[in-house]
Amino acid sequence: MVLRPSRPPPPTAPSPGYTLLELLVVLLILGLLAALGWPAYLDSVQRGQRAEARAALLEAQQFMERYHAANARYTLDESGAVAPALPVRLQQVPQATPRYRLSVTPTPGGYTLSATPLANDACGDLTLAHTGERGRSGSGRTVAECWR
Repeated sequence: MVLRPSRPPPPTAPSPGYTLLELLVVLLILGLLAALGWPAYLDSVQRGQRAEARAALLEAQQFMERYHAANARYTLDESGAVAPALPVRLQQVPQATPRYRLSVTPTPGGYTLSATPLANDACGDLTLAHTGERGRSGSGRTVAECWR
């Protein structure tokens, strides 16, 4: 019996996995994309919520005009101090998870509707007067930006 020297095993191919450096680079890229995209996403969500509030304000304006057509005034009394209550479906928008609270403020010969956000919003309160004049109380954006 002849003893032969043992041969070293043949070289193996590298394992088909990812290195830690490759994973860190991917995480860095995902973090940058999230950091850039998150503010744009939040702005888009707020614009959608403001659109709901604007639609509710326009519907409340129609309610007030119907009230005026039926009663020849925008208020409940002759003195013009008490405005009629908005329908329940218009008091909070949307009703299931309210983000805005609507209210009516009587003015001489008219009214002003307000949609007050229940959370932080750059536009603040959205307002709509009986003349159709649109407004906002926040300082971050213009009226045109808040009402588009």
